[in-house]
Amino acid sequence: MVTLTRANKELYRRGPDEAFASLEELHEHCRQEQQYSSDVWQLPQTLQPQVVNGELNLTLEHGGIAQLNDWSFSQMCRYSGISKETVNRFQPQTATLAFRDTLPLAEKPMQLLTTGQTIRSVHGVSYTRLWNAELLDVVREVAVDFSPPQAAMTGGTGLYCGEQDMFCFLIDPTGWVEIDGEEFAPGFFVWNSEVGRRSLGMQSFWFQRICQNHIVWDAVDVVEFTRKHTANVRDGLQEIRRHIGTLVAKRDARRDQFANVLKKAMQTRLGSDAEEVSKALSKNGIPQHVIKEAMAIAREQGGYTIFALVDALTRLAQRVTYAADRAEADYRAAQLLSLAMAA
Repeated sequence: MVTLTRANKELYRRGPDEAFASLEELHEHCRQEQQYSSDVWQLPQTLQPQVVNGELNLTLEHGGIAQLNDWSFSQMCRYSGISKETVNRFQPQTATLAFRDTLPLAEKPMQLLTTGQTIRSVHGVSYTRLWNAELLDVVREVAVDFSPPQAAMTGGTGLYCGEQDMFCFLIDPTGWVEIDGEEFAPGFFVWNSEVGRRSLGMQSFWFQRICQNHIVWDAVDVVEFTRKHTANVRDGLQEIRRHIGTLVAKRDARRDQFANVLKKAMQTRLGSDAEEVSKALSKNGIPQHVIKEAMAIAREQGGYTIFALVDALTRLAQRVTYAADRAEADYRAAQLLSLAMAA
């Protein structure tokens, strides 16, 4: 079993304005960003940096003027081969001259993603954009029973979208199943960037606990998939659909298996008479004073079926004072269910 800290790292690098209360709210935000964004293809030597209202802007060929945000400014510095830290020390007019002198001469255009009057990213021709909304369309379609985890101590929700990327953390809070005698529930992360900050990706897993810092504890069956934003990036959506579908199918199969165990436990008697039932319970480590009470409760419920006895023992465990003793009592009661499969 492993500890997953990806969501914890996201939690502490996100501001309140990047967190969303629900998957629907996050999806609508991403859908609107897609709707109001467009690509401008332009040779780098024609961008004509200039100062507008004290800030560095680029003049686009269709006549518009657009400002850079922090991410696209960083990309422009890389394309120009000059240090962002150095440019930040320049006066706006000096920065403009620096870009005009260093922007490359090229025969292929640059790809500028614009939203309103802001340039969100700057890319070469090989970059292929995948919209965050497209990824969330797949998530909403396949992971219908999944929802964000409990809110973190900081108020973080596990659902984030900012200037540079999107991250989504979902679990199935009703999907608890037994795996090798321990309880696990399914969950996954998905992430993407429309502006080249990170790859498209997902990580699915089965977990035992999530703390309020969004650390995922005791995870098993961890599967990770990533895809770069090249020409075949949309093939990654089908891979993510398949990975989430596999997670859901495993959950359903394990649920069905557990349901079959319960059904058999409701039909299977632990013994033919009270003496035989008492011996079977004692053999499974149940103390004698508990056996007597559990058998009395089960008898009132209609007989000494495995399910009735497990239910009785579980009720009695709630009376135990200490948590460790309660856990031990619950464990011994749950172990009786395995007798149903052997019957």
